[in-house]
Formats: sequence, C-alpha cells, structure tokens
Amino acid sequence: MALTMHRASVPMFKQTLASLSAVLDKAEAFCQENDPDPAEFIERRLAPDMFTLTQQVQRATFHSAQAAAKLAGVDTPEFDDNQKSFADLQTRIKFTVDFFNTLTAEQFEGSENKELEIQIRVGPLQFIGEDFLFHFAIPQFLFHTTTAYDIIRHAGVEVMKRDFLGDAANR
Repeated sequence: MALTMHRASVPMFKQTLASLSAVLDKAEAFCQENDPDPAEFIERRLAPDMFTLTQQVQRATFHSAQAAAKLAGVDTPEFDDNQKSFADLQTRIKFTVDFFNTLTAEQFEGSENKELEIQIRVGPLQFIGEDFLFHFAIPQFLFHTTTAYDIIRHAGVEVMKRDFLGDAANR
C-alpha cells in the first residue's frame, strides 16, 4: 500500500492525541492523589521561557489540525485558547479528533505537491504539501506532544515511553 498524505498524518495524529489524552488522565489522577492544584499543574513548564502544559496541548492540537486542514483543502478549525482545566484540555483533544473524523482520504489526494502557505509569528512560510507535512507539521506536533509528556513526567507522574507511544504496537 502506498504511503498517502492522509495515511502519513491523520492516523498518527489521532494515535498520539489518544496517548496524550491518556497521559493527561494520569496527571489528573496524580493531582487527586497527591494534592497539587490541577489548575496550577496545567500551568507548569519545563523552563521559564517555554510554554506551559496547557499551551503545549493547544499547540499540538492546532498544528495537527492545521496540517490536516491544509492538506485536505479545508479551513483549519477555530480554536479558543481558553483551557483552564484537565477537562478543558480533554475537550480540545476530542474536538481535534472529531475534526479529523470529518476528513476523507480522497480530500488529501495530490496534496503532496500542493503549494501551501502558513502564517507564523515572523511571517509567511511557503511549502509544497509533502515538505510541509514531514519537515514542519509533524516535527511541530511531536515537539509539543513530547514536551507535554515531559512536563507531566518531570512533575512526578509515573508515565513511561509506552504511555507516549500508546497503541503503536497494535497497528
């Protein structure tokens, strides 16, 4: 089976977001068992100049949804960056996965050669679809999901690599 842009993106995004959701569940349980304030916990960060756990989840969901939308030729869903609880973060992840479930593989056909432009803080970036996915979107997504995991692990939550990988072995 040929590797399509849909197959290279949406299933991996969904798997990794499911893993992130499960890791957030463990972090919330940790807060209930060990008394850190959940609202303070989700505002933890690894370093003063890095995003908080909340912001890492926001960026991971945004980058994955933006990638799928750009490649499928649809609008990127609108996100509100107002999450204040574990439940809010879970709702955001579910919203993103629900968006993925509206997309079909056919919408991604030919997107590997499609010219794309995205706006970042320093200005616009131009890509062809394949380069956008493999050299920008996936690295951005994995950076933010990994950093969210790292914040949770650094806080003392017992998560392991298999928690990050999720059901990868069951593919």
